[in-house]
Amino acid sequence: MGYKVVVAGATGNVGREMLNILAERQFPVDELVALASRRSLGTEVSFGDKTLKTKDLEGFDFTGYDIALFAIGSDATKKYAPIAASQGCVVIDNSSLYRYDPDVPLVVPEVNPEAVDGYTKKNIIANPNCSTAQMVVALKPLHDRARIKRVVVSTYQSVSGSGKAAIDELWNQTKGMYVPGQEVEPSVYPKQIAFNVIPHIDVFLDDGSTKEEWKMVAETKKIVDKSIKLTATCVRVPVFVGHAESINIEFEEFLDEDEARDILREAPGIMVIDKREDGGYITPVECVGDFATFISRIRQDSTIENGLNLWCVSDNLRKGAALNAVQIAETLGNRCLKKG
Repeated sequence: MGYKVVVAGATGNVGREMLNILAERQFPVDELVALASRRSLGTEVSFGDKTLKTKDLEGFDFTGYDIALFAIGSDATKKYAPIAASQGCVVIDNSSLYRYDPDVPLVVPEVNPEAVDGYTKKNIIANPNCSTAQMVVALKPLHDRARIKRVVVSTYQSVSGSGKAAIDELWNQTKGMYVPGQEVEPSVYPKQIAFNVIPHIDVFLDDGSTKEEWKMVAETKKIVDKSIKLTATCVRVPVFVGHAESINIEFEEFLDEDEARDILREAPGIMVIDKREDGGYITPVECVGDFATFISRIRQDSTIENGLNLWCVSDNLRKGAALNAVQIAETLGNRCLKKG
């Protein structure tokens, strides 16, 4: 016995990853439907050893389906999520549309699984931003021990967070650097991304921060603790997959780096790789395809009271998006839904 599951946006990077992870984790599926926009209708996608043809999201009847994983962006979600929810299907949404709605749970299962119970208000659960998801997995067990006062985070975010066009832009710009006359002008990003870093993700706000930075602040408060002060600088880097973060944490009480390392080793969803030697840490290329959030470079910060620094790396298409959505579905099934 299992669930009837829908994946909306099944032909995109995140949608395909959702299908892969549902199969890899052997999520109990009785029936799975892959949905896409009309222009992608009939495109074949893989689900384990099966090949599925996408069906049209427009007009799809969600009645009788248990869970719908949405990876279709905010505009389409605004149209289709209320339809699915009204037809009795629980929507787990990867867009930013519902993250800040007080009636919609924002969930990272290793951090606040109990929040899933609030899905009944709108039949919708929100998936957090990719940069937030991996960070709060690391913050929560440390917060439980010593209470976090303030976080300063700088992100190094891969181009896959911007979609396939951004991946192509990095690839083509990189090739163009070596072939005279084949240079590629920026179109996805405001500046060249190949061999460069861009301190600008999403739109600028009135206070000078970007919306990506604001998301990390607002979502951390909603998921972990509203009293945590957080400031972020979000940077796009010429990496295809995998987000990295340099995180500085100030606690209310002293937390020794060795104890912090032990706490993180025992925490769900985390792998600690922290050797003080050449290569004794994890980089984005090493985390691709993995479920874990990797923590390295754990060390005391003597410039502030009760401070720690750490390095956090994760596959943004997995923990930052598809994996977290599937984990939410697993948590929903374990806590709230009946199979069959």
